[in-house]
Amino acid sequence: MRILSGIQASGSLHLGNYLGALKKFADMQSLEATRFYMIADLHAITVWQDPEKLLSQTREIAACYLAAGVDPVKSAIFPQSAVRAHTELAWIFNCVARLGWLDRMTQFKDKAGKDKERASIGLYTYPVLQAADILLYKATHVPVGEDQRQHLELTRDVAKKFNHDYKVEYFPLPDTLYQGPGARIMSLRDGLAKMSKSDPSDNSRINLTDDADTIASKIKKAKSDAEVLPTEEAGLAERPEAKNLVGIYAALAGVSVQDVLNDFGGKGFGAFKPALAEVVVDKMSPISERLRGLLNDPAEVDRVLKLGAEAAEAAAEPVVRDVKKIVGLWG
Repeated sequence: MRILSGIQASGSLHLGNYLGALKKFADMQSLEATRFYMIADLHAITVWQDPEKLLSQTREIAACYLAAGVDPVKSAIFPQSAVRAHTELAWIFNCVARLGWLDRMTQFKDKAGKDKERASIGLYTYPVLQAADILLYKATHVPVGEDQRQHLELTRDVAKKFNHDYKVEYFPLPDTLYQGPGARIMSLRDGLAKMSKSDPSDNSRINLTDDADTIASKIKKAKSDAEVLPTEEAGLAERPEAKNLVGIYAALAGVSVQDVLNDFGGKGFGAFKPALAEVVVDKMSPISERLRGLLNDPAEVDRVLKLGAEAAEAAAEPVVRDVKKIVGLWG
């Protein structure tokens, strides 16, 4: 088993990133696998980024990996741009992938909006770079959320077409690695919108850098409704804010949604929110404390990134050499 995943270097991380990715990365260390966790700075520049900010965000996300419990001895943590093979393989895959495949990518339509003529070519083709990210390490499993499943299918299509066109069985067809509950955390101000680092309201999210008092205050202000919590999970179906808050409790406490409702069903948010705040503070405060310590020690973060990049490059370079030989390229 070889696992590849990453987080884009485009802003501070929050509770949704922790439950949807970082916690999973740490938990997957129990698996017998080789793990590569990148900070996707090349993907970040598909939209304009302030150069100095991008560098600091790359370090911050690496620090978040470490604070969440990802062990750099067991997993390679590295900036995507530190391994040149990513872009080299992406160009070769640009010549394998087909325009029709990219035209079907719904995320480009969502991100480009109505004015797609002004979007960068990188934003359009980044699923091909993502395929290169995955196949460069011959990853067999990729932990992805619902919004990335389409891109994993494109990666499989690229691998199949490459193998077919060059009559080889070189690239594996990577599978989704089930992430379990808590993979989609919604905004604290709108239960229909995903928790996002780009939301202008800081109260919409729990940042990994938030201290205990800030966390408790945000939970208290989180949007809810006037009804009591239901006793059965089906009762949350038409109540997005209630469903989100109960889901956060369940994911952090390591219990099912029904377990939470067994304890709080029939009670209002006046009783539930203090209990939720206690769980969030208990689980997230130690991570926030470790993160703040790491952010004050950038040399240690850079050391980890350098070691991770060396390990990633050692795995990636032979693959690029093989691919160039298969395709008939020099070197």
